[in-house]
Amino acid sequence: MKFGGTSVADAERIKRAARRIVAQRDDGKRVVAVLSARGKTTDELIAMAEEVSPHPDRREMDMLLSTGERISCALCAMAINDLGHRAISLTGSQAGIVTDTSHTKARILDVRADRIREALDQDRIVLVAGFQGVSTSRDVTTLGRGGSDTTAVAVAAALGAEVCEIYTDVAGVFTADPRIVPNARKLPYVSFEEMLEMAASGAKVLQLRSVEYARNHGVRIHCRSSFDPGPGTFVLGEEETMERPLVTAVTHATDEARITLLGDGRDAEVSFTVPHEDLPDAERAMARVAEELGVARVDTDRRIGKVSIVGAGMRSHPGVAAKVFRTLAGEEINIEMISTSPIKISCVIRADAVDQAVRALHDAFDLGAGEIQREDGGPR
Repeated sequence: MKFGGTSVADAERIKRAARRIVAQRDDGKRVVAVLSARGKTTDELIAMAEEVSPHPDRREMDMLLSTGERISCALCAMAINDLGHRAISLTGSQAGIVTDTSHTKARILDVRADRIREALDQDRIVLVAGFQGVSTSRDVTTLGRGGSDTTAVAVAAALGAEVCEIYTDVAGVFTADPRIVPNARKLPYVSFEEMLEMAASGAKVLQLRSVEYARNHGVRIHCRSSFDPGPGTFVLGEEETMERPLVTAVTHATDEARITLLGDGRDAEVSFTVPHEDLPDAERAMARVAEELGVARVDTDRRIGKVSIVGAGMRSHPGVAAKVFRTLAGEEINIEMISTSPIKISCVIRADAVDQAVRALHDAFDLGAGEIQREDGGPR
């Protein structure tokens, strides 16, 4: 069971999470819970670092940022103990999560879960600090934004867990962001491949690397609400998803920028997008590349957005791209770049047109109606 930052944001929510954890234990299950930092704790820690240093050392940032999850775990363990169960909180390193040496964006290499297993055998509920581990050079590392999802999936894989439940402030995975599309539908399940494309193109429900890890290790994910006991969305292997809708969801992103290497005469030699948080590093890297290649200049556009449609049924159904282009043209939305995969079409557009584009595509593919179009064109 993994609880996100909003799920443990204050004392009452920590107690609610503790009660849900205890309920699973009372139901006869052995439980490991992974917790994120409380609310805006990580943002506050980053602000502290920036108060004392314009360019904080990455190793020391990991030492600082890893404290947020440890606080959540210790507090939740206290709440569980008060409910009459025995809990133990573990840091990422104590839990055996081994990473590479890439500070602030480390990758998990191995989970040596012996201490977790020992605690479970002692009839304890185990709380693991998410988002962190210990590197092969014995330094504290963090996994990047959303890294607690990856911690949970990695621990689930190491233990052979029945399911990895990801608790968030939303009820599951929807056909679009409900804040933009009020009639967006909650999906009962999506395939790993669809969820990977959705996470990569803007869906914030699950972190990209956690879905990749789950697919590679066969971990079933159940994404559900911390505040609603009902079922959420299961992320499964494609062989388990019996029906394949033509289009599963519309996703979007407005937190990316475009970098273009411009030659003489403003002919673009290469153009790509990066997250805003990576933009300073990308600009410095591309400035060096431009100098080496003798390129005229590097142009940065921070006012772009991206809208994407994702669906496994697109593999075998022609005409989807044409429908996307017609829909956006009908809304007088200019497409500036296009990228595709067998189950995704992404369009770069102006940031201020993203909401309009999401609603138009959601309507065009009937994703909010009572029926979703299957890959054969019939109703689901």
